[in-house]
Parts: sequence; structure tokens; C-alpha cells
Amino acid sequence: MTSNEGTYMQDASENIRHIVFDIGSVLIHYDPEIPFRRLIPEDDRRGWFLSNVCTPAWNVEQDRGRTWEEAEALLIADWPEHEELIRGFRKNWHEMVPHAHEDTAAIMTGLIDDGHDVTMLTNFASDTFREAQERFDFLKKPRGVTVSGDVKIIKPDPAIYEIHTRTFGLDPQACLFIDDSPKNVEGARACGWQAVHYTGADKLREDLRTLGVL
Repeated sequence: MTSNEGTYMQDASENIRHIVFDIGSVLIHYDPEIPFRRLIPEDDRRGWFLSNVCTPAWNVEQDRGRTWEEAEALLIADWPEHEELIRGFRKNWHEMVPHAHEDTAAIMTGLIDDGHDVTMLTNFASDTFREAQERFDFLKKPRGVTVSGDVKIIKPDPAIYEIHTRTFGLDPQACLFIDDSPKNVEGARACGWQAVHYTGADKLREDLRTLGVL
């Protein structure tokens, strides 16, 4: 921990009444390469496809609310020879989320069981979030969730943090946000939230103890 981060943690330790979890890569594992290792066994060809066709920039627009039908049609118009693989991204999405981060999920459910106010704020397509929620029951335990695909705004846009606080009646200064993306952490802080960068369950426990939450 840097001296600046240590100072931040000390200053942030007061007045935490709401805990807000990100989901992807915090509570559940996500890796789009998993099904494509089967669909495109060659490393170079697979890397090219995921960097030039079904790119992260293309995928994030589904998190912003674009439908999969629209997303697939746009790519197929440009890459008709790859239609089957393009459709394979959504078709095999379940393989990209193979398991939960059980230690982190246990931290979250423990906080809920101890009476803490816990919600979730996630960049996630609407339909795949509901699929994940049915597969991982602990995603139903927090008081509520803001899904970017529902509100059509993604982190770190300040508007999504404002929507979350307004929807759930939260005091921004009393919110502690947990996210694996540094830019989303900084986005929350810019909106007056307290926030920690998630790098693993052990570090999260340490941060929560430092902040007096555990």
C-alpha cells in the first residue's frame, strides 16, 4: 500500500454505512477466451479474432444496453465470413463465467448476515446479468443492484453512480465501493464515494479491517 493509499484508507474509515460491490472479476470469474480456446484452437488466430472482431470495445456496448441482435448484425455486416464465431460469443457466454470467486462472495454474504447495507453496481448486459443471477444465488442476496445494461450508462460515467445512490437512497460519502477496475474506483471517488481497488479476497479483507468494517 502506498502512503497516499494509506492516508486515503485512514480518512475513509469513518462513516461507512453502505457497501457497494462490483460483480464481474470481483464476485464471479469472467474470461471470454475460455470458449474460444475450443472454437479457435490456434492462439494467433484466436487472439486476432478477439482483438479485431469480437473486441472488448464491441462487447462493452452490450453493457451499455445495445441488444445482442444489434451487436451481432453490425459485426456480421463487416465480417460475414465469421458469422458463426460472432454468434458464438453470446451463444457460449455461459462458458466465459465458469465459477464464482467464492472467498469474495463469502465476504459479501457475511457482511449482509452481519446487518450491513449491501448493494451491487455493475457493467453488465441486461440478459447475461439475469442469467448469472440464476446461476449464482448469492447475487440475489444484496438489497439491490444497478445494471448498466438496464440504465444504459456504464462506469465510470458519474451518472451511473448518481443513479445508484438515488435508487437506493444512499449517502455518497457513506458509500464504500469495491471494484477491480482502477478507473471505476477513481470514478466513484470523483463522485464523493469512498472506494477500494479489488485485487483479491485477502486484500479486500485487509482493506475492510483497516476501514473498520470487519
